[in-house]
Amino acid sequence: MDDYIKRALEGVTDHAEVRRQTMRGRNVSVVSGNLVGNASFVTHGLGARFYKDGVWGFASDSACTPESAAAVIAAAKENAALLHSRRPKNKPALTNARAAQFTEARPFRDTDQKTLTDFARALDAYIETTYKDLTSRSVMIRANCIEKTLQTSEGTFAYQLFPRTYVIAAMSMETADGATVELFDVLGGGEGYFADYYSDPSLLYPALDKLHGELAAKREGVFPSAGERLCIIDSEIAGMVAHEAVGHTVEADLVLAGSVAATNLGKQVASPLISLTDFAHTAFGKRAPLPVFVDDEGTECKDAVIIKDGVLVGYMNNLESAMHFGMEPAGNARAYNFSDEPLVRMRNTALHPGKDKLEDMIASVEDGYYLTKTQNGQADTTGEFMFGITMGYEIKNGKLGRALRDTTISGVAFNMLKTVDMLSDTVSWDFAGYCGKKQPMPVSMGGPAIRCRVNIGGR
Repeated sequence: MDDYIKRALEGVTDHAEVRRQTMRGRNVSVVSGNLVGNASFVTHGLGARFYKDGVWGFASDSACTPESAAAVIAAAKENAALLHSRRPKNKPALTNARAAQFTEARPFRDTDQKTLTDFARALDAYIETTYKDLTSRSVMIRANCIEKTLQTSEGTFAYQLFPRTYVIAAMSMETADGATVELFDVLGGGEGYFADYYSDPSLLYPALDKLHGELAAKREGVFPSAGERLCIIDSEIAGMVAHEAVGHTVEADLVLAGSVAATNLGKQVASPLISLTDFAHTAFGKRAPLPVFVDDEGTECKDAVIIKDGVLVGYMNNLESAMHFGMEPAGNARAYNFSDEPLVRMRNTALHPGKDKLEDMIASVEDGYYLTKTQNGQADTTGEFMFGITMGYEIKNGKLGRALRDTTISGVAFNMLKTVDMLSDTVSWDFAGYCGKKQPMPVSMGGPAIRCRVNIGGR
């Protein structure tokens, strides 16, 4: 197929791209001893785009044949011509499109469904026999892999694998007043295959014990006092701020639509302690949780620096928006399935670490909160956000106190980040999420713990 696609692209003078893609997934869910999810899937196909005078044409086909390779390119070209006839834009050619070469060395490795179901049942059995105070429990295993081969009219050839696997455990308890509290956590995993991370269920028992201990503390927890409070926000929530509250506002398509970042380029938008980058494949000297080497327009990926020392210095772009803003494209055009067009998307978005120790940060707070886990979050293009907080603790006189019940934090990202005066010296990543911007997309987000002022909800 690679040879057929290459021949189909010969003679194409405008920018065109063809992506051959296979998606494989295995999902298992056990809820209170019952196997409620046990699925595997494979999808594959071709997607093609053609650019002409500022108009994009797209086409896709689930068949991977010599005929479909030529057909999707022809259909994409026809669609571009049709759209141009209806609403011409007359924009210049994509002169910033370059040829890139990358081939993933590792092969795809599968795990049979029985291995996953046995592993999930073993974890469920341990939870059932060890913790007698639960009202419900669940274990979920996700083992997915996206395989892409991209070729462009500029000569790009990129073959990449995006495997990701993780285990999620969730537990709930009843409180003395008849309410229900719940908590979940991702138990290991990351970029790679199931066998890379999970050899023996017993290795996850300590993580399950920790999760149960936190839930038991939460059952006896209290509600915070509502209002703007001094808080230590742990890395999981800091990563959510980086992605949801800041990252989406600096995606170039949303900037062009009028996000808050449109009028703040070159301005101080955060404390001078804050730097934020959307990393391509290497972050802080290590391989990033979801490395991307060539994006789905054929751009060789590099880091997109967003905030440097508190100043907004850049956006995340595709080829077209990079030309509009006079910026270098960094490889942020990504598509989820073969039938999806590439959009401006994040990859590994994180706040940079500082120089403080977490214990010193907690000790510096006389009256506030240490917030550690979030279940969901939402933000809009103004940077206004609201995140659900599922775990946290009081801080009294520099020491951790009682656990918290579920609450929320809210604010405007750039305003909140201007109050940051301490950052921990370590970074943690959340790699198990999907971003839902028109189409799902695997992403990772991370950062250090930060000390800031933020609005917190009460009872």
